[in-house]
Amino acid sequence: MQNLKVYHFYIKICILVFMLQLFFFGNSLQYIMVYFASFAFLTLRTLSISSKKRMKFMMIFSYSTILFLQISFSSHIDNTNLFDLLRLFCVASIFFPFAIERFFIVNKYAAFYFPSVQEISTFTFNELHNGVGRVQSILKSARKTGKALSVSNMGIIVSDLPHHNSFRYINNGTLTPEYFEAASDSLDDQNIYIVISSTGSAASELISVFTKKQYNHASLSFDSELKTIISYNGGNKLYPPGLNHEMIEFFNKKPDASVIVYRLEASRAQKEQILNLVREINEQGSAYNILGLVLKYSHKSNILFCSQFVYKMLKCAKLEYFDKSEALVTPMDLVELDVRRKLQFAYEIKFSEI
Repeated sequence: MQNLKVYHFYIKICILVFMLQLFFFGNSLQYIMVYFASFAFLTLRTLSISSKKRMKFMMIFSYSTILFLQISFSSHIDNTNLFDLLRLFCVASIFFPFAIERFFIVNKYAAFYFPSVQEISTFTFNELHNGVGRVQSILKSARKTGKALSVSNMGIIVSDLPHHNSFRYINNGTLTPEYFEAASDSLDDQNIYIVISSTGSAASELISVFTKKQYNHASLSFDSELKTIISYNGGNKLYPPGLNHEMIEFFNKKPDASVIVYRLEASRAQKEQILNLVREINEQGSAYNILGLVLKYSHKSNILFCSQFVYKMLKCAKLEYFDKSEALVTPMDLVELDVRRKLQFAYEIKFSEI
């Protein structure tokens, strides 16, 4: 057993060294060769598993789509100004098809299949109805995944990477004195407001592929009308990524975009604690923890992602209602882990109905 652990350790070291070599010295051809090797390995492994042919086809189709995207981006490595960022993305993308395989296998999607003619002939009406619904659900999920991994979406995400930095503060003082004045005026409201949103942004759509959740952004507001709503975000090309004052209008990026608002009882003193910490972050600086979404690590205390920020604010005022590492908290955890029912539903905004 000890020898096996040592063996696994050396394998991990070899993989790390290989990835570092690829990042610092690799060229487009080497990246493409690695992508093809991963594609061939996963395709052969998929063909060898005991699963329905249609499911194998879906898995291999997913690998092929990722391979196409990988080649598209890696072909620009040798002649781009985004040298380090693009290389980092291309190295990370090596693991994308393995994540897709885990998505299918761990979630037991291999148990879903399209019925044969013989099977359909023995279905009752309810079974047929349930089967059709199940197929529609799979197709809907496949379409959503295809949209999230589309060239246009990935292009938006990659083009936005130069604005981010997960190692130093790049956002300083974007919250104005007017903001803090409005937040101070809201301290007598005996609630703080947690906002969960489904925006339709390229990043949100990509995150939803892995979280399998509709709502993938979390914010905090000191007032019920969301005039003081803040969170960590990409800045919407107006401000540097980090802690920013948000505008509800920016959430409306798809036809079914929506926002759900919950209230949590909080004393004036607790809200003051949160506001003081927000003021401190605003003065010290911040950055959006884009790498933390994958690595679950924060290089500095004020480098966070949205749900990490909201949970940290609640925790500083002893308002947290579940126990979890800040770096592991997702937006939907803020709702789904409320087992003591501390949150109260306030209202929902459906932009299609406005």
